[in-house]
Amino acid sequence: MAPSAIPEASAATVLTALAPMTQLNCAYPSTAWLTGFLRAHHIPAAQADFSLGLALRIFSPEGLAAVRERALMLPSRRRSESTCIFLHEFSRYAGSIRAVIRFLQGRDPTLAHRIATRGFLPEGPRFQTLAAHEAEEGEDPLAWAFGTLGVQDRAKHFATLYLNDVADVVRHAVDPRFELVRYAETLVRSSAGFDALADALEGPPTLLDQWLEESMDAALAVHRPGMVLLSVPFPGCVYGAFRLARRIKQAAPDTVVVLGGGFVNTELRSLSDARVFSYVDFVTLDDGERPLLSLLEWRRGQRRKADLSRTFYLEDGAVVYSRGCEPDLPLSERGTPTWEGLKTGDYLSALDLLNPMHRLWSDGWWNKLALEHGCYWHQCAFCDTTLDYIARYERLEAATVVDHMEAAMAQTGQSGFHFVDEAASPAALRALALEINRRGLAVTWWTNIRFEKAFTPALCRLLAESGCVAVAGGLEVAEDRLLKRMKKGVTLAQAARAANALSEAGILVHAYLMYGFPGQSAQETVDALDAVRQLFAAGCIQSGFFHRFACTVHSDVGGHPSAYGIRLLPSAEAGFARNDVGFEEKEPAAAHERLGVGLEKALYNFMHGIGLEWDVREWFEEDMPASTLASDWILQLLP
Repeated sequence: MAPSAIPEASAATVLTALAPMTQLNCAYPSTAWLTGFLRAHHIPAAQADFSLGLALRIFSPEGLAAVRERALMLPSRRRSESTCIFLHEFSRYAGSIRAVIRFLQGRDPTLAHRIATRGFLPEGPRFQTLAAHEAEEGEDPLAWAFGTLGVQDRAKHFATLYLNDVADVVRHAVDPRFELVRYAETLVRSSAGFDALADALEGPPTLLDQWLEESMDAALAVHRPGMVLLSVPFPGCVYGAFRLARRIKQAAPDTVVVLGGGFVNTELRSLSDARVFSYVDFVTLDDGERPLLSLLEWRRGQRRKADLSRTFYLEDGAVVYSRGCEPDLPLSERGTPTWEGLKTGDYLSALDLLNPMHRLWSDGWWNKLALEHGCYWHQCAFCDTTLDYIARYERLEAATVVDHMEAAMAQTGQSGFHFVDEAASPAALRALALEINRRGLAVTWWTNIRFEKAFTPALCRLLAESGCVAVAGGLEVAEDRLLKRMKKGVTLAQAARAANALSEAGILVHAYLMYGFPGQSAQETVDALDAVRQLFAAGCIQSGFFHRFACTVHSDVGGHPSAYGIRLLPSAEAGFARNDVGFEEKEPAAAHERLGVGLEKALYNFMHGIGLEWDVREWFEEDMPASTLASDWILQLLP
């Protein structure tokens, strides 16, 4: 595509841009925080969410028609089931897509009655999951999940399955890398090098690439920025960010392009591949405020490149890193986050995974704020404790946080808040709850915590009274020897009592669970699963998710592997992404990969009240030792 005619840039304006794809129900907070910071320093700033923009382009009558054209080009024998149904039922898809989007945006709630009949929407393979739960003809296939809940939830779930069917067609017929929240993630996960990403960027553009480039052209024409900040929070945003950067360099070559965000902060700390700077001018690390100020001073001729703060750039063909010496700005000097400029009413609420905590993540608009910077504990062996986003702890005054809440409600019209802290401290949460109650605010909020003894029944009731509806915390491997080994700083008994106090106050409790930690035995795996079973049975937790332990170079395990009984596997210096590192245990280990299947299956059933009285060995295909826990061990711990 030839570069469009873009109006001359205004050197003073900064555009903060969220690269696709991220969640579609609300905006990731990075652009809101940076835009608010820039405006607090009297710097003209705008923001854009290209993730939402791309989704709305796909899920439109015109978008579906373009997808259909690509699908028709496929030979019949190569068309997937999703694609065949899409083509056969295209008139129904094209006739319903606009109404479905309006419904998921909350603009047409009465449509739920029609969607819930299952006669309005075409149904592709994603709907087959419903048939799997029909025990007998005529029985409600969602009774096991939703019980007697109303038509709004059912319709939202059906509409989400419908969108997922369309996304499957896009992936099959348009771009095999596409996913709604993890676009082209494999390009940066399959290899630490830049080769695969560079090949994709310089290869023939897909339809989605063309749409992204058109969206960037429009943003450049409207905002005429002198600088564009591309936020890359996750691996699934990397390709989109570089595609947008490439377009900026074509259409507005004088515009400075800066790359930053969570993925950059963890994965690109040893960046040395000069090809990256064919697309971007600068790559910044850690909190963006101080590097951004230094870049703006450089832009005005008030600072040398060599004096930039925590910034990579290209000098004489080589990648250079300037650390800088200025301290980060205190939280109190970073301004108030703003969502002005984002079309908050256009975001889509989805109901996909039938997990109560996953529903909070994907359903409804949440104003995303933070109480603290870093983690007040910052000792867990598996966590990136050497990095700034964990290691540097600072707390914001509760009055300031609630000021931010009131400003967000005024801008978005929404009273829901997700505090995105790594682990909000009990002291900060208590101060927050008291301030919310003092001001008489009617809000709903949730956050991440550590399950520690400070969460007393009294504190938990206070949190609930202020609007707390859910917390998520790391229970990890629910076994005391391993909790101590991974430096969690809590015992299983303390965690159980904290979770129980929260649940008794009416707060949903989600547990992050881990398996495969170095040295974990089959016996400890069984005991941990039995503890989780008992926690569900006792009503202490209502939701959970198992993930396999991964060793990162920034964790204590990665920094001191011999202390944990592992050897790090050699990896080639690729010059681009580096975080996860392969390892092997020095002593024979449990078959974690195979055991993970049983753990995930058990947890899924526990969340739906199934198998809570079973011997946990029944979830594994392998012969496993019996649990050493008493059948009522958790109950004995509770008051």
